[in-house]
Amino acid sequence: MTTSESTEAPETPLWLQGREAVVAAAAPEDWRDEAPDYHLSHTLMPKQRTHTFDAGSLEAIVESLVQVFEMEVSHKKDPATWVSMVTEKFRTNVNGGPWATAADIAEIGSYNILIGDSVFYRTGQESFESSHDVFHKALPNGFFWEVLEVLTPPPVVTFKWRHWGKFEGEYNGFAPTGETVEMFGVSIAKVSDDLRLLDVEHYYDPNTFLGKLTGGCPVAHTAG
Repeated sequence: MTTSESTEAPETPLWLQGREAVVAAAAPEDWRDEAPDYHLSHTLMPKQRTHTFDAGSLEAIVESLVQVFEMEVSHKKDPATWVSMVTEKFRTNVNGGPWATAADIAEIGSYNILIGDSVFYRTGQESFESSHDVFHKALPNGFFWEVLEVLTPPPVVTFKWRHWGKFEGEYNGFAPTGETVEMFGVSIAKVSDDLRLLDVEHYYDPNTFLGKLTGGCPVAHTAG
């Protein structure tokens, strides 16, 4: 067989090689602070997750891509370096609310955009950095995410998910309980032919999760 007749499989795109591969491929100057450490995802998450899927399955691919997306929007400062999406076209919203672009996420932070208005969160008063600090403090041993079920295939991927962690640190003045707090939702993601994210709609109730961190009591807001 000649070279031109070779049937070698094409190389898997970086964004489909998993979070660790994308972290390894990034330049040092890409990071807001430093490269993230996901050792808890390898040591604790497997024991706490409720679903597992075969490597290469659509469910495993969706979960991996969302993990890459979450890592990039949380830790890589420039959307131009985010490989999980078509950056110039990407947009996302929650519960039918206003659309946010990649630039919005980089400026405001994914927590602020994806939580929106809530009496259990200091909406509009947390910066990108402080919003991440709030949840890292409350959930010091990980805030994990898993796919539960994929309902439709590309190019419009609808999937159910679970997001959880153990409430073992203070949350805005509320003492930890040690319990597992979790939320469930459905997302609809439009993807490109090469499986990069174009837009993502999320449907879930953040108050069900946040209320457990406060015992149902509203978070104090400072006067604007």
